[in-house]
Amino acid sequence: MDQNAGSFVAVRRLSGAGAVHHHRHHSSPAEVVGVSTAWIGRGLSCVCAQRRDSDARLSFDLTAIQEECLHRLQNRIEVQYDSSNLEHQKALKALWRASFPGTELLGLVSDQWKDMGWQGKDPSTDFRGGGYISLENLLYFSKNFPKSFQELLGKKNGDRALWEYPFAVAGVNITFMLIQMLELQAAKPKSLIGAVFLNLLKENDRAFDILYCITFKLMDQKWLDMHASYMDFNSVIKSTRRQLERELLLEDIQRIEDMPSYRFLAR
Repeated sequence: MDQNAGSFVAVRRLSGAGAVHHHRHHSSPAEVVGVSTAWIGRGLSCVCAQRRDSDARLSFDLTAIQEECLHRLQNRIEVQYDSSNLEHQKALKALWRASFPGTELLGLVSDQWKDMGWQGKDPSTDFRGGGYISLENLLYFSKNFPKSFQELLGKKNGDRALWEYPFAVAGVNITFMLIQMLELQAAKPKSLIGAVFLNLLKENDRAFDILYCITFKLMDQKWLDMHASYMDFNSVIKSTRRQLERELLLEDIQRIEDMPSYRFLAR
């Protein structure tokens, strides 16, 4: 994670026009308590590091199939975005085409990326918080639930805040939060939530990507329900995480698609 102090981009909506302005907000030390100056990872550490006392002593043994599924996902998580890797460049270009079909991308380093909610003209600097899998998550979302993806990207639904969360950077934060919540970098889960998820992953090797889509849509709904602005992002993420944990622990959840919030996704 990038722990260096910096600045984040908030997105200002223009009423009626559907356009956005990007405003760079420099945080004071007092503001850092509420929201990260770099947003990615650092601002969510207080959320993701939490573990309930009742879960602290739990340990779960994995079946061979669960171990295999976990290792495959961990291999994806370990890959860092490499701006010199042609496959990574190809994926980033594909994300642009899915986000803005018909609009030519002028370059992998371009001010155009700010329109997607990256902090600057070079998206590669924002992937430090979530790695290459955060790009894969965004791309999966855009291809499998394009209607919901476009609604969130364009902030099309609801009474939006004057200063909105930046879409792409929020997506990277969601990847980071899910990895921490599910303890996916551990050899085996130490919480019931992590153990439940591995059962879902065994049933569908794309369970993490689908959960990502569910989380993004749920986070946006929480944002609207809470009438949030960009300084409230941590509170929205906390509320989203609590809702995910409640849904994952429901007795009738046998597949990731059984989660109640899955129904909010539209193709």
